[in-house]
Amino acid sequence: MRRSFSLLVLLALATLAAPNPGRCSDIKASLPVQEEIWELPLVLPMLAYVVRPVGDGPFPLAVMNHGVSLDVTARSFFPLVEFRDAAVWFARHGYLVVAPVGSGYGATAIDIPERGVYGLFFSKIGKCSNPNFRDPGLAVAQTDLSIINYMTAEKHAIPNNAIVVGQSAGGWGSIALSSLNPPQVKAIITFAAGRGGHVDGKPNNNCAPDQLVDATGAFGRTARVPMLWFYIENDTYFGPALSRRMHAAYTAAGGNAEYHLMPPFGDEGHYFIDSPDVIPQWSPLVTQFLDKHR
Repeated sequence: MRRSFSLLVLLALATLAAPNPGRCSDIKASLPVQEEIWELPLVLPMLAYVVRPVGDGPFPLAVMNHGVSLDVTARSFFPLVEFRDAAVWFARHGYLVVAPVGSGYGATAIDIPERGVYGLFFSKIGKCSNPNFRDPGLAVAQTDLSIINYMTAEKHAIPNNAIVVGQSAGGWGSIALSSLNPPQVKAIITFAAGRGGHVDGKPNNNCAPDQLVDATGAFGRTARVPMLWFYIENDTYFGPALSRRMHAAYTAAGGNAEYHLMPPFGDEGHYFIDSPDVIPQWSPLVTQFLDKHR
């Protein structure tokens, strides 16, 4: 079958058919899947990690947004996919998973001011005295919509049946997306969503927590897409007190979000979704949520 997208690197044509019984127990967990790297020819072209059921589709689409690093060197070494096991879980449950590599990461993480060379990176929030949380979130949201529209137009994805999953800053972009109420998206799931954590590298030191809560409430005013929010007790970026305030502001403004505070994970709960060991903790809640919002 001829495809109009460009396939740059094929990571695995061999199927990943044998599920770990400790991670999923239902029949769909045995769906064979394949992993690939795609180049997405969007207005802002980007690479994406893709994992999907074996076959031609179309499939329901899941777009997965990664977090952010404000350090250009760290961005240059950013992994292709942060949450591979979680992505494979969604694929084994029938989803075509697209995890884009954000602009300004990997080889595009170039900043040489003395030579007038800058990478295209649109996730900075400005100074903590007057942070702009809104616009970087909406930039991620617009990228998600571009991906959804492209995958639907190319008939890889079933129309109006997408979900979006985001972690950290990617989760914040997913909250921003909810404020747009796109008809293409039926549900949104976030893990440790927010911005402004770890100012100066210090744990439990958010840039501007009151402004973050206000921005969350502002997104909630126009948001009606069902959301599922996960936070973790020992997350030092967005701790329980802050995440509860964000949820209260979002729902009080009219947003539709189910909140779950998960038990402590390792030394740092912020990276909860990255671990295969916690899939049995979040997957039943995700399954119930998606069954409710088919």
